[in-house]
Amino acid sequence: MGDLVKKAVEMEAKAQLNETLLDSSTSNLLSIVLFSVAMLVGCYLSGIVPLTLTLSEKKIKYVSLSGAGLLVGTALTVIIPEGVHALYASQVKHKEEGPLAKDEHSDHDHERHSDIHMMIGLTLVLGFVFMLIIDHFSSHSSSEAKGKGSTATVGLVVHAAADGIALGAAANTAQNEVTMIVFVAIMLHKAPAAFGLVSFLLHEGVERPRIRRHLAAFAASAPLMALVTYGALSMHHTLLPEATGLSLLFSAGTFLYVATVHVLPEVQNRDEPSGRLELFCLVCSTLLPLLLSLTHHH
Repeated sequence: MGDLVKKAVEMEAKAQLNETLLDSSTSNLLSIVLFSVAMLVGCYLSGIVPLTLTLSEKKIKYVSLSGAGLLVGTALTVIIPEGVHALYASQVKHKEEGPLAKDEHSDHDHERHSDIHMMIGLTLVLGFVFMLIIDHFSSHSSSEAKGKGSTATVGLVVHAAADGIALGAAANTAQNEVTMIVFVAIMLHKAPAAFGLVSFLLHEGVERPRIRRHLAAFAASAPLMALVTYGALSMHHTLLPEATGLSLLFSAGTFLYVATVHVLPEVQNRDEPSGRLELFCLVCSTLLPLLLSLTHHH
């Protein structure tokens, strides 16, 4: 009788755990879908602005600087810590699942620590180098081509797809605060990029219907990659913590490249009044993710 009661309790506990996991998975899926739709619509509307009205270059520059600061702050204070946490969480999981002798555990833990340390640095560098290579080939092709901005669009689409990896990986952490911070950082970076792309295509004399197609491709790249990344990581339950951590660290490398190579140099060599204001805007936006992350705990 006691065994039957014990089994019944265990089955009920398992059922409750499965129900909780299902609810969490559904909530995460709904979250990434909503963020992806919002990103698609927001980015497209930002790109439509140059087709309908004219904004001052100064306002666009401040939005761009805020986006750069958020990218740096988000990479350093949110994405990298979350990625490292996910990697070490996978180590704890392996340790709990693999019963080893004490000495074997010690050697195994040392090897795992060394592997994780190597993976952290390697993945960050790979993200940075990936964007460097994409930039090199995009700029090289643009300088040789006399086309109508197709190369510029392809380069920006690849950049945006890398942003989508960050959002999809962040959604897999099941931390809504992290996903929100990453989403805001990406949007403040993508909105000026969409604006700039359409302005460039208008300057090149591209027909407006074709400009809208280019803009749609750019706007859809990050949301689609976010959904693909989320789905791919969700399908590999046994590797989920490790894969999520590596994806986050890779995207942090891409964030740092975009911010430091493309946007931050623009704040240098400015005239005194404007330069100080731009620097203040950049510093505040860089610190903002840190302030938001102080309220977030694992």
